[in-house]
Amino acid sequence: MTGAPRDEQDSEELSYDDGSRVIIGEAVGDDIVVEGALRPRTLESFIGQQRVKDQLGLVLEAASARGSSADHVLLAGPPGLGKTTLSMIIAAELGMPLRVTSGPALQHAGDLAAVLSSLVPGEVLFLDEIHRMSRAAEEMLYLAMEDFRVDIIVGKGPGATAIPLELPAFTLVGATTRAGLLPGPLRDRFGFTAHMDFYDTADLLAIAVRSARLLEVSLTADAAAEIASRSRGTPRVANRLLRRVRDFAQVRADGNIDLAITRAALALYEVDDIGLDRLDRAVLDSLLRRFGGGPVGLSTLAVSVGEEPETVETVCEPFLVRAGLLARTPRGRVATPAAWRHLGLRPPAHSAGLTLFAGAPEQGDTFALDNSPWADLDNPPEVVGEAGHGAEVRAL
Repeated sequence: MTGAPRDEQDSEELSYDDGSRVIIGEAVGDDIVVEGALRPRTLESFIGQQRVKDQLGLVLEAASARGSSADHVLLAGPPGLGKTTLSMIIAAELGMPLRVTSGPALQHAGDLAAVLSSLVPGEVLFLDEIHRMSRAAEEMLYLAMEDFRVDIIVGKGPGATAIPLELPAFTLVGATTRAGLLPGPLRDRFGFTAHMDFYDTADLLAIAVRSARLLEVSLTADAAAEIASRSRGTPRVANRLLRRVRDFAQVRADGNIDLAITRAALALYEVDDIGLDRLDRAVLDSLLRRFGGGPVGLSTLAVSVGEEPETVETVCEPFLVRAGLLARTPRGRVATPAAWRHLGLRPPAHSAGLTLFAGAPEQGDTFALDNSPWADLDNPPEVVGEAGHGAEVRAL
């Protein structure tokens, strides 16, 4: 027998911190342990990212044919898309061991020197969050990537001496969620850069089905599709939602996952039909109800939901923008028509047009741009009349 979602009082106990959000891309809680059992081991079994797989497969096959180390590889993209998994696959495809470290762990040149000097020939070094390395370690890495050597500085001041240390040939696999923070000289030293995209629903469905099989969970096709559609284009989120639905099915039902169980479980965790959770909806609701759809500044919007601006900007906004629910403009955040529809609210009508902005748009501002959030309107809006608060927005 299935149970109903928690009542409103219980729902309020959920906080907005990352640990309570089941839809974030970063690894939290038991993700790291469980993901180890779910990771594919070969490029062939890796689902999605076909363009990256084809290009990377060619690089690895050529290196194996030459009997040499592969070019250094940079994997760039949002959290949860499989960068760590691909690094493990690269090492496996090359038949080499994998060494793992991260940018935050390399705060001094000596930290990096210790790692590099212990590598064996052909080893793959996975450097996660490479954009968070210290400048000193970064500069040492330049020489190591290009010439397979580092200069160890002995002593201080005028008497300091640089002692060259030869390194075995190795393959560096760097991973970053913020490729724009990498300096040009570092980016240029990677022979292959893969920009990883969000996954489509078909690939996420295949991932959910595969993970259910590995977890020995009975999952119907429509339940898998429901999980995929709410996973925000991210395999890690799909796997996390699957585990939470599995828990719900085991406690509230007979352990089998069907569509009804899936919907009840995701309602309990407050994940709606497009993958928004309570914090996402709180941001949208405040933008619409308190600020009339915007524009409103980031800090003001964050205060209205009791969050730090950085949290709203980095945790909520990327998906809201990608989902076409929010637009960033020079004057602040603006809700799109899709946001009003998603929350079941009506935009405030004004005269013959539609007031989409509670801020101060300028006369003649036009939002009917190609691929804009207003592209689905038959008559995209234009600001007319005097500039200022409550300016009329009429159809073009």
